[in-house]
Amino acid sequence: MMVLVTYDVSTLTSEGRRRLRRVAKTCLNYGQRVQMSVFECKVDAVKYEFLQQQLLAEINEEEDSLRIYRILEPLEKNVLEFGKFTAADFEDTLII
Repeated sequence: MMVLVTYDVSTLTSEGRRRLRRVAKTCLNYGQRVQMSVFECKVDAVKYEFLQQQLLAEINEEEDSLRIYRILEPLEKNVLEFGKFTAADFEDTLII
């Protein structure tokens, strides 16, 4: 399944800036950044649960916000892309 992860982490303190880096790193382990605080992730049900648990362990629910959207397939009908960003093809081999 394809999920869209969005977050807003308070960076007023050094702990908040560390949380922001940890949340971004967690998201990078599952997908690709499409905006500063927005990631597209292709996961199965088990990885989806791990991703959600890891993100919830990182954020401070009193200061930060986290949203995870499940994108319905077929993606061609439910995702529109405009501009120069080219998304990675999750069906192809990813080489970083």
